[in-house]
Amino acid sequence: MTYELMIGQRSYSSWSLRGWLPFAVWDIPVTLRHVVFYTDGFAEKVSAFSGGSTVPAAKTPDGGVLSDSLAIAWHLAEAFPEKGLLPEAPGARAEAMSLVAEMHSGFAALRGACPMNFRTAWDGFVPDASVRADLARLEALWTHALDGSGGPFLFGAYSLADVFFTPVAARIAGYGLPVTAEARAYADRLLALPEVQDWRDAGLATDTEVPQYEIGLPRLPFPMPERGAPVNHS
Repeated sequence: MTYELMIGQRSYSSWSLRGWLPFAVWDIPVTLRHVVFYTDGFAEKVSAFSGGSTVPAAKTPDGGVLSDSLAIAWHLAEAFPEKGLLPEAPGARAEAMSLVAEMHSGFAALRGACPMNFRTAWDGFVPDASVRADLARLEALWTHALDGSGGPFLFGAYSLADVFFTPVAARIAGYGLPVTAEARAYADRLLALPEVQDWRDAGLATDTEVPQYEIGLPRLPFPMPERGAPVNHS
């Protein structure tokens, strides 16, 4: 038996991306269920699947229900300790868990002003003071982790911390957000992962435009970096 995972549109659903990436990167079998935002029956379909009202949501092979991206992450790290979803060293593991939790609960200004949209970039977006404050916090977290580990990911090897910041990388690229060269380089490394590229390609192929994500600025091609190498878990 495999897991079941319900996701929204790939082009737009940042939390669905966070829920799906651990399965894809660490090769955990999963069957996808799809639901479309802003359509009749959305709430009923999600409720019938998980009893909740949001995606992603997952069902475990033994019948458990995970109705939140954070629950999915913690469950998979616990269920597959040999796969290394979190750093092995206790101090790094604690810091990675803290970063995952902060991304899950914080950065409301950035998330509200810059919805993830893999279908387009925007020309002329100007972040306000609250968004800039969120960016400053992100840069501080990323710099501390990357300086401590030496990279290429936050804690050296790819972990759930990198999973949870991947939609932020899409926002930095799509909105041309003002970050340091080091932060942009890290964001590009996240977007270059084959799994992220596959996610975007599938969204472009299957999703339709959602007018609720229009922000009234001129459009540009999304600056997706070239496809990189798969994550090495050895």
